[in-house]
Amino acid sequence: MNKPFPALPEGARNIVYVRPVAVAELPDDVRDEIGAAETVYSVNDITGERLALVKDRELAFRLARMNDLAPVSVH
Repeated sequence: MNKPFPALPEGARNIVYVRPVAVAELPDDVRDEIGAAETVYSVNDITGERLALVKDRELAFRLARMNDLAPVSVH
C-alpha cells in the first residue's frame, strides 16, 4: 500500500473516496451479511476499487484515517 505512483501529485496517493452504496446493488451474499440496512458506505481507492464496506459514513472516515488515508466524500 505504500508503493509510490509517480504520476500522482504529492499527497494524492493517500486519498480514498467515501460514497453511499445502495444495499440492493450489492451481490446476494454481501446483502445477506448486511441485514436490514438500505445504504452502506464504501471506501474506494483512486482507481475506484472498493477497499471496504461499512455501516455508516462516520465509520468510513474513521477507518480511512486509522490507515493513514485521506477520505473525501463522493456523491
